[in-house]
Amino acid sequence: MSDPEVDPVTLEIIRNQFESVAEEMGQVLITSSYSPNIKERRDCSTALFDADGRLVAQAEHIPVHLGAMPEAVDTVLDYDPEPGDVFVLNDPFEGGTHLPDVTMVSPLAVDDKVLGFAVSRAHHADVGGMTPGSMPAGAREIYQEGLRLPPVRLIAGGETNDDVLSLLLANVRNPGERRADIRAQIAANERAEERLADLVAEHGRARVLAAFDAVMDYSRNRVTAELRDLPDGEYRARDVLEGDGVTDEDIPIEVTATVDGDTVAFDFGGTADQVAGNVNAPLAVAKSAVYFVVRCVTDPEIPPNQGCYDPISVEVPEGSLLNPDAPAAVVGGNVETSQRVTDVVFSALADAAPERVPAQGQGTMNNLTIGSRAGGSDGFTYYETIGGGFGGRAGGDGMDGVQVGMTNTLNTPVEALEAEYPLFVEAYGLREGSGGRGEFRGGLGIVRSVTVETDATVSLLTERRRVAPRGIAGGEDGATGQNLVDGEAVPSKTTRDVPAGTTVTVRTPGGGGYGDPTDRDVDAARRDREDEKTE
Repeated sequence: MSDPEVDPVTLEIIRNQFESVAEEMGQVLITSSYSPNIKERRDCSTALFDADGRLVAQAEHIPVHLGAMPEAVDTVLDYDPEPGDVFVLNDPFEGGTHLPDVTMVSPLAVDDKVLGFAVSRAHHADVGGMTPGSMPAGAREIYQEGLRLPPVRLIAGGETNDDVLSLLLANVRNPGERRADIRAQIAANERAEERLADLVAEHGRARVLAAFDAVMDYSRNRVTAELRDLPDGEYRARDVLEGDGVTDEDIPIEVTATVDGDTVAFDFGGTADQVAGNVNAPLAVAKSAVYFVVRCVTDPEIPPNQGCYDPISVEVPEGSLLNPDAPAAVVGGNVETSQRVTDVVFSALADAAPERVPAQGQGTMNNLTIGSRAGGSDGFTYYETIGGGFGGRAGGDGMDGVQVGMTNTLNTPVEALEAEYPLFVEAYGLREGSGGRGEFRGGLGIVRSVTVETDATVSLLTERRRVAPRGIAGGEDGATGQNLVDGEAVPSKTTRDVPAGTTVTVRTPGGGGYGDPTDRDVDAARRDREDEKTE
């Protein structure tokens, strides 16, 4: 019997229901988790896939997670998943991104037949390794970054594999917190199975399966229509990372974007070979950055699923910075290199879609990790990415103090941070004068100062400390960032032990400006002075 047709009205209904499944998964994960990094900052993502491992719907969470999730499902498919299984993984060379991002993949069975997969990915505040928080600045191989998990059944046929869970918890700091967050991810995936069963009961199995294909066709058609509006041609760009934590030498990233009718190809030939430090990025992370930019320069309202990605191809040399060989260190690649890939792809497409490409934003996640080496209930691991300036854009100023590019997390509220950790927030506010001037001003960075009330280890993984976020169309560059420990400037990537009473200050970059500053509206310039956005 042929699959039933899905008329446009029914398609819109079911498409929204698919997205609601992913969104509800995210709500379960956030409200059920224990660690502030997930429950407060929402450093997590959830998505629904079909039985072939194709993305059907995703919650609008973390871009660097979501574009890479298909790699996780593809890898799990090789392990013959069955109803009642839950796979856990974090290995960047087998479907993961970096080790702190722990992924759960669950087959979704209705009447004992697998119809799809639920996927949840969450950044756990510690997964072992050489430093608390598992974000060491000087790591040279992945073994130093934490516990490495290839896809393994945490739950098999509905029964928890206690040996796997015990092994995982024995290799992390704060095992109680890790256990609670793992349970939250499992609960999120279980909710997806319940809701998919509800959809099958409402629409019938055949119509739900047909809708999987139909929503992808819909998104693919809309993306290809948008690509046809871009001028064909080759567009090139180059940018650099500011060292890898081992040396401070610039590391080039180059791309050639080829728009050809209703497809676009990205070739990263010319990008640096993989490096000794931890800014290597798995191929899935590079693809995530590319997918994100293409969505931005086409129509961000197009429902994100596999159909969006089908017209996009990404070529990266093996053994390079963006497609490293194991056992390369990669923890910084997910958070920092992904940001630079975003910048360089935007720059390449600036001539193809000039009205849709903003000036560069802060171009970094400003990763700050503080933790103690004490184990169990006496230990703590605090992790935060800190917002900065968004680039000015045609028709509007850049936003102040926001997450930019490949992350979409909230901040940790001061009250929650001080209640949970032996930390005291000395200062937290916008950084005056950090946005680049232009007809449309770049957004302001942030100043955040935290005093550590116990002996601890501090790790910083940051960028744009010497290469400023660039303005566009005549706009001025945004201010570079700065890291300080007790008032002393420290490198962009550093890990050090500090005594109680140490104050760590992160001054994040501002966004670049858009357009000639002399064309700025007089009233807008006056408001800038009144609001202390200019020095």
